[in-house]
Amino acid sequence: MSELQDLVALIRANTPLIVIETRDEARVVELFRQALMQVWRAMYRWSITEGLRRIDIDREDAPDGAPDMSSTMATIRAAGQRGVYLLFDAHPFLGAAMTQRQVREIIDRRGSQPHVLVLVGHAVELPPDLESMAVRYRPRLPDANALLKLVRQQAEDYAREHGGKRVQVDGEAVQQIVRNLAGLDPVDARRIARHLIFRDGALGPDDLPELAKLKFELLSRSGHLHYEYDSARMEDVAGARRLKRWVEHRRGVFASGEAPPGLDLPKGMLLLGVQGCGKSMLAKAVASGFGVPVVRLDIGALYNKFHGETERNLRDALAAAERLAPCVLWIDEIEKGISADDSDGGVSRRVQGHLLTWMAERDSRVFIVATANQVDALPPELLRKGRFDEVFFVDLPDAESRRQLFALHLRKRTLDPSRFDLDGLAAASEGFSGAEIEQAIVSALYAAHATGAALNDFSLRAEIKQARPLSVLMAEQVDALRDWARGRTVPAD
Repeated sequence: MSELQDLVALIRANTPLIVIETRDEARVVELFRQALMQVWRAMYRWSITEGLRRIDIDREDAPDGAPDMSSTMATIRAAGQRGVYLLFDAHPFLGAAMTQRQVREIIDRRGSQPHVLVLVGHAVELPPDLESMAVRYRPRLPDANALLKLVRQQAEDYAREHGGKRVQVDGEAVQQIVRNLAGLDPVDARRIARHLIFRDGALGPDDLPELAKLKFELLSRSGHLHYEYDSARMEDVAGARRLKRWVEHRRGVFASGEAPPGLDLPKGMLLLGVQGCGKSMLAKAVASGFGVPVVRLDIGALYNKFHGETERNLRDALAAAERLAPCVLWIDEIEKGISADDSDGGVSRRVQGHLLTWMAERDSRVFIVATANQVDALPPELLRKGRFDEVFFVDLPDAESRRQLFALHLRKRTLDPSRFDLDGLAAASEGFSGAEIEQAIVSALYAAHATGAALNDFSLRAEIKQARPLSVLMAEQVDALRDWARGRTVPAD
């Protein structure tokens, strides 16, 4: 059934109490106007500032009676013909015992016509006895055509306010903007479209990062999702040749949102590996490879001491990620949030179960990149095929990757890599992770700064020689992890 048909059915059934959570009051009024063309009722609206007034399709009367809720309920109960009453921001007044009783008597048809009361507000919380009687109706979010119309309206407003100057439009970028506005209500979508247009009088590819940031700020106010402003490009990552090729093969399908016959949209990958070998950077680079923003889920911060709050936090975070789609959802150190622990009253098991179910059943374009360091802490259900499209192992970098890492980090610090013996440095740093190579360069730079000398191969080798990498400090654990991954996972490089 369509949105309008659903509403008509509720009115025809004389549903006594309907709750609509929205900020777009004008759209609610218009929906009811359209519904009443199919099933006639007298229609009224009420607010604390205007009181009660009739707003039928062909008339809008002056306010009738006092604006207080108790007088309004008495007026409604005494009305001689059945009607639909849109009550805007009325729920705070329902805490009074007198008002609750009046509403219940109208709902129970005690001495009144079969009226339909409609509570409209941004977030409507009802007393428990009224909640059990209410039907919550959710207006559907605008589709692509409605969003495109909304963007065009903002472009027309810009031209009207700027002496007829037309908005410069990139057609392909507009289509991407419309796709990224999906999941927003009309109020937020209109505000973002207006911001993008009015800031420079144009709609183009440069607007997409700003749109992603604004959308994230709207949808993730809980603090459990973090928008990663510091993104990484695939070319910023040394090695990982297989992983890069895997992403490239799937980029077009994920970007279009339409999988070829016989294929499913890419869902996600799990990155296992030695600490400091670039899993976090790869998560950001995957988002860059797909051309979408990346948001990080702080799964450890979901946990709350109050019963049920942890699971609710996870549901809210995943719902926000779906509304941000298309995006990459990066779950860092996933083992810390879903490892089975009977000491927490079963919370971690419920979190694990909800996350696994969501991963299996979701149909949104949210690509998961989960990273983990301790494979023995991961539940078998997470590792089986179907949860992730692929499980990659990010190993210690080989000689060629170490050479690339030295070049990348030297260039990052405005140093010319051609002035250094990259092959010799790569050979001297065997067993070093990417993070340890970067730290060796930083330490050598500090030493050079202290003596007033320029950084050279000698000072770099000296820092490498005195450093003890994780592959030495934790040799047994690192070797065990590498042995486990061999034959069980796909090497990222």
